Amino acid sequence: MNFSEVFKQSNQLCRVSPDGNYLATCVQYRLVVRDVNTLQILHLYTCLDQIVHMEWSSDSLFVLCAMYKRGLVQVWSLEQPDWYCKIDEGSIGLVSSRWSPDGRHILNTTEFHLRVTVWSLCTKAVSYIKYPKACQKGIDFSRDGCYMALAERRDCRDYVSVFVCDDWHLLRHFETETQDLAGVEWSPNGCVLAVWDSCLEYKVLLYSLDGRLLSTFSAYEWSLGIKSLAWSPSSQFLAIGSYDEKVRILNHITWKKVTEFDHPATINNTKAVMENKICPLPVQVPVVKPDLDRANPKVGVSSMAFSSDNRYLATKNDNMACVVWVWDMQRLGLLAVLEQTSAVRCFQWDPRRPRLALCTGNAKLYLWSPAGCVSVQVPAEGGFQVQSVNWHCSGDSLILLGKEQLCLCYMEVGEEDVK
Repeated sequence: MNFSEVFKQSNQLCRVSPDGNYLATCVQYRLVVRDVNTLQILHLYTCLDQIVHMEWSSDSLFVLCAMYKRGLVQVWSLEQPDWYCKIDEGSIGLVSSRWSPDGRHILNTTEFHLRVTVWSLCTKAVSYIKYPKACQKGIDFSRDGCYMALAERRDCRDYVSVFVCDDWHLLRHFETETQDLAGVEWSPNGCVLAVWDSCLEYKVLLYSLDGRLLSTFSAYEWSLGIKSLAWSPSSQFLAIGSYDEKVRILNHITWKKVTEFDHPATINNTKAVMENKICPLPVQVPVVKPDLDRANPKVGVSSMAFSSDNRYLATKNDNMACVVWVWDMQRLGLLAVLEQTSAVRCFQWDPRRPRLALCTGNAKLYLWSPAGCVSVQVPAEGGFQVQSVNWHCSGDSLILLGKEQLCLCYMEVGEEDVK
């Protein structure tokens, strides 16, 4: 592996363009766009205030910068550096801003979730969508960019509206059987919309594009419920992580549970590999006892990710913060347990091959693949502490983010698997 020099960044705002050619970083109120290969600065833009959110358009031609406290959004063009767009939401405020899939509309959510404003960069037309719900994941676009699902709250009831992104007309509007809807997420193939309830009630509802309820899944009652949810890239599996420290896997044909994965404190599975240490079974996993009297207790499965080939699922159980679990989705069993010396901050799969990168807030990068596990010291001066990792879309490099710095890690040619 090779490492680049270290660059400044603010608020962990560093994004590779969708086409993989550019690297955009924010430093206070400046937006810096570099060539991802040479890391030479191509464009330097100055915003009106400190940037708190930054996002590329889908065609990599524009960059959105949001300044929520000021209620401002500025959009910059790579093709025409002198052109820019400024959107001022005024006194109604701004809590989130994002691109539509076509890269020519911007969706702003106002304070108190009074409405979503859709701004067109082409025609300067403005549309308003009422009653957006303030929840964990209230908006989701289908992978093909054709549809938008929006969670709504009106008259003390939950609804979902499905819009066609071409002209923003309403395709379907239906009430959901939830007490307090927490999120919506399309399957990767765009055929099914998953809707889940708040943590106070374990309930997942699966709807078709035309609003028909296909199935409802509830594992238990009268206890804290769902904490995370993840679709497999093929849409064949839906993984549901919950506060009872288990992951339940639903299949896409009957929407019934095919298996569940436990995160035990004692590992007796002879088929699982305990990485980072060699020791006889049984193995004790370090557990931190959560304070159940406090809100959002650190217990349960909060993070899950499928590998790009659908073969593996990585999970993290919050009261075992130093451990990442890797499950084999072909034999539906535990494959590896990656134990670290400190809490895992972030993990992410290589988008092209089954290779997992993770970090723990120290000066090391950790990689796992079916071939083995390795840790690499980041050779940066001043004690670079890796807070999060992001793969380049090619899988040939990684962006390592520190508190106020970043550097790139390049995989050497032929380094397809971790040795």
